[in-house]
Amino acid sequence: MTRENYQLHYSFSGSSDKPLILFLHGFMGNSHEFDEAIKLLCDKFYCLTVDLPGHGKTQVLAGDEYYKMANTAHALINLLDELKIPKCFLVGYSMGGRLALYLTLYFPQRFPKVVLESASPGLLTAAEQLERVKSDEQIARKLGRSVAKSDFAVFLSNWYNQPIFGLIKNHERFQHLIETRLQNNPIELAKSLRFMGTGCQPSLWQKLKENTNLLLLLVGEYDEKFIDINMKMASLCEFCDLKVISNAGHNIHFENTLMFVKNIKHFFLEAES
Repeated sequence: MTRENYQLHYSFSGSSDKPLILFLHGFMGNSHEFDEAIKLLCDKFYCLTVDLPGHGKTQVLAGDEYYKMANTAHALINLLDELKIPKCFLVGYSMGGRLALYLTLYFPQRFPKVVLESASPGLLTAAEQLERVKSDEQIARKLGRSVAKSDFAVFLSNWYNQPIFGLIKNHERFQHLIETRLQNNPIELAKSLRFMGTGCQPSLWQKLKENTNLLLLLVGEYDEKFIDINMKMASLCEFCDLKVISNAGHNIHFENTLMFVKNIKHFFLEAES
């Protein structure tokens, strides 16, 4: 679907007579990020996935500012409007989780229940943001030099050495994960990191206190950094429920798909049971 500043690539799975979930993937993912989970959810839900700017087949048709969070959020709201979807459930992972939180806080009437997987409200202070911008710029430069597939594969291997990802490299489908990541364009990923990375996103910590929508926070037991962040989030927001998922690091839906799906089904359907 083409709109003023974007050509957004999206797809539906399941039956349109079921409750709708919008899924937002993480950095270096695409609209296939949640495929395994969606296979297990289609009996109860209609699922909408989108390639975010800088990822997959979505194209930004205007300037670099349209990779930013606020503009991306408005593009998604416009997409929902054009698809005649006034309300839906929302699931966001990592970068997609930060975007999902932004959507929840600025368009609360659109998303009554939201699952945030390994997400954060950004950074608290300007000093932290500046430091992160510098760090993200170094990573973006490495991505910009990784145009060759072999170089990009090396970058990805190093990326998943980060402690937050726990034991993900031992997963039997890890090579499949790498293959899906390799479908992205490193130059476009670098733009996403520069303009929608944690360092340049608006801090949502204060606004989180105002939230009245139901939030389910999911973190993996091996992801100590995000367990700490999400505990702080839960302490600020009385409408947050925090679950620590076993046998998973940062990427819960990949490492422990069954538990991820179980929590989503219970959270979104509990009022109807």
